[in-house]
Amino acid sequence: MSQNEMVLQKLDQGLLTITMNRPDRRNALNPDMTRGLVEAARRAAEDHEVRAVLLKGAGGTFCVGGDVKSMAEGRAPLPFEAKMANLRRGMEVSRILHQMPKPVVAQVDGAAAGAGLSIALSCDLRVASASCKITTAFAKVGLSGDYGGTYFLTQLLGSAKARELYLTSPVLSAQEAYNLGIVTKVVPDAEVEEAAHDLAMSLAQGPSVTLGYIKRNINNAETMSLEECFDAEAIHHSRSGETDDHKEAAKAFVEKRKPAFQGH
Repeated sequence: MSQNEMVLQKLDQGLLTITMNRPDRRNALNPDMTRGLVEAARRAAEDHEVRAVLLKGAGGTFCVGGDVKSMAEGRAPLPFEAKMANLRRGMEVSRILHQMPKPVVAQVDGAAAGAGLSIALSCDLRVASASCKITTAFAKVGLSGDYGGTYFLTQLLGSAKARELYLTSPVLSAQEAYNLGIVTKVVPDAEVEEAAHDLAMSLAQGPSVTLGYIKRNINNAETMSLEECFDAEAIHHSRSGETDDHKEAAKAFVEKRKPAFQGH
């Protein structure tokens, strides 16, 4: 399977759907897939036609993380520095999806484990199928974690719960993950594709400039001081108020109709 076939991209009405396409290995990450994911994430961030992203896996599974079977096959060992550089390069997919000023929805079905869970956590919203299994998994294979999972889970749940989920690595049901706040909603298995697509498409048809600033405000809150966040909010709110989409929304409110956003 070529690199392009391993990570599929489809742009429709402003929604870029990125599909991890290695169903025979439950979309386990290998070098070609991680390279394709980083390329797709960069395209999503830089292509002005892209207004929102849907990330999913082919074959009924989101992603089970690194290809442990491949790891065990014993390829020629790389020097530590080369291994670290390769891993860090692949991890860029999580950083780009988290930081880019466009909403990202993950369709989490089947399983999200290890680095697969980390990538799902880097997205803004997660729609899970009822039978989906979710686990950090790393400790069970003697690894400490990658793709930003420790960062995102700590931000999402706090240090105490993140420690528990990483150190003991329980397998959570979708409902348990929802109760903790890890996933946004849980839907029947047969409805997950439609539910995730509809949510992502609604964001792609939304006020894109404003949604980008909302995401930036939330990201700012992860690292900036109160004063810095207030300053940024004032700038972003004022800028949003100048967009055509804000003017359209105000007009639609008065006319009691649904606004038709253009993304500018």
